[in-house]
Amino acid sequence: MNYEIIPMTLKHVPQIAKLEQSCFSMPWSAESLGQELENPLSLWLVAQTLEGEVVGYVGAQTVLGESDMMNLAVAPSYRRNGIGKALVLALFQALQKQGSCKITLEVRASNFAALALYESLGFLKIGKRPGYYLKPKEDAWILGKEWRKDDNHGNRIFL
Repeated sequence: MNYEIIPMTLKHVPQIAKLEQSCFSMPWSAESLGQELENPLSLWLVAQTLEGEVVGYVGAQTVLGESDMMNLAVAPSYRRNGIGKALVLALFQALQKQGSCKITLEVRASNFAALALYESLGFLKIGKRPGYYLKPKEDAWILGKEWRKDDNHGNRIFL
């Protein structure tokens, strides 16, 4: 499948809002998604087909070099094609360029596919938020990953 990962723009918001509806029990509104584009702390990327169909997206906010992944979703019919992993890796690269050195996220305790993806990317369980999710009520694992400079040229690598 051919797709590209690019920065989110206003034209992507309606498709992302539809994807939110199909992927989450408490989806973000189109208005909230659009406001993220105006937030200087936010970075959002989309995976879109060459025809312009949004098949996935990821977003994060960064404060003082530490990022929080807000959302990651891939359209159900496009899952298991590496799009989620590609989005997270692209996010890592973009965040590093902005000076981020750490990322955290919350994930449903029962979302084994997401947990496996994040584990494959080097995330570690660093805590738990009891009752974090409401529909249905469920605990969240807090996952984290750090990276550091590791060569004499200022290039960052992941831990």
